[in-house]
Amino acid sequence: MKIRALAVAFALLAAAPLLAQPALPLPEASPKATVGQTVGVTSIEINYHRPAVNKRKIFGGLVSYGAVWRAGANQNTTISFSTPVTVEGQALPAGTYGLFMIPTASTWTVVFSKFNESWGAYSYDPSEDAARVTVTPQAMSDSQERMAFTFDDLTNDSVTASMRWEKLRVPFKISVDLPTTVRTSIRDTLRGGKHWDPNAWAAAARWELRNGDTDTALKYADKALEYGATTNTLRTKAAVLDKKGDKAGAKALRDRAMTMANETETLANTVGGMMGEKKYDDAMKYLNDYLAAHPDSPNRWRVVVMIGDTYLAKGDQAKAREQYDKAMTLAPDAADREEVQDSINAMGAGAS
Repeated sequence: MKIRALAVAFALLAAAPLLAQPALPLPEASPKATVGQTVGVTSIEINYHRPAVNKRKIFGGLVSYGAVWRAGANQNTTISFSTPVTVEGQALPAGTYGLFMIPTASTWTVVFSKFNESWGAYSYDPSEDAARVTVTPQAMSDSQERMAFTFDDLTNDSVTASMRWEKLRVPFKISVDLPTTVRTSIRDTLRGGKHWDPNAWAAAARWELRNGDTDTALKYADKALEYGATTNTLRTKAAVLDKKGDKAGAKALRDRAMTMANETETLANTVGGMMGEKKYDDAMKYLNDYLAAHPDSPNRWRVVVMIGDTYLAKGDQAKAREQYDKAMTLAPDAADREEVQDSINAMGAGAS
């Protein structure tokens, strides 16, 4: 009997991994969904399951007032932040949180739990709350059959996450400290595989230049030149020296960069300077004269894109789109056409 019992026990242990495996993939009544948004360099992701109204009364009915709700179906909903954030003014460290909600007829409590692996809200423990915020629900004119999370009102440093279901929207604002998160990201990136990439250091220098820290920008620009003297790194340091008032030093670096520049870089540098000074008509004349003087240039399509950029800077979207469409026909390969499409998308015109 003992031998038989041991055999049964071993058989059950062997079968345990099979029992733990998921069943056949079949349609779920409440399908799984993931929605994400990047704010600055912060990635935000919500994972949830989408129940349907299915002719039921949802809030104050299926979802009881005053009770903790999983903000979805099946497993509890989770929300992840790649950097520290604030939610409705309350600080939250980077991480993944169980997202719960407590509805009432007038206000809702949004709960961020340190435990993110619950099934529903059955094992929810308020002692594990990382934060709670109170928000005001908003009525919607159209009914949302399947519950959904959306990201609304995106800015450079904030976004509003919204739970939408039936005729109700429950918004909560997520904000990031943009300068701090970007600078942390830059430092971490430059300590990794990009440490020996001169263009990465140059990009960091230009960001600091745009955001007011010229001393750090100069350190990054010097590092960029240490790892490679290119037209990009030379012109980056020239821009930093310009900002710091060293006009002679800046000119010397730009002159040196011009001796190294290829056709595309020469065009971009020349036109970029005119655009920076808002000399749009001068830029347009230079580009059209260049096209006339170089009818066989393989970069004609790039010149046409620059003409489109100039029209766009002047506020003439119709003529800008006309030039982008022309560049699309001139671009010699798929990668170049994709670059043109990026210009079209950037002006909000979308794909043709």
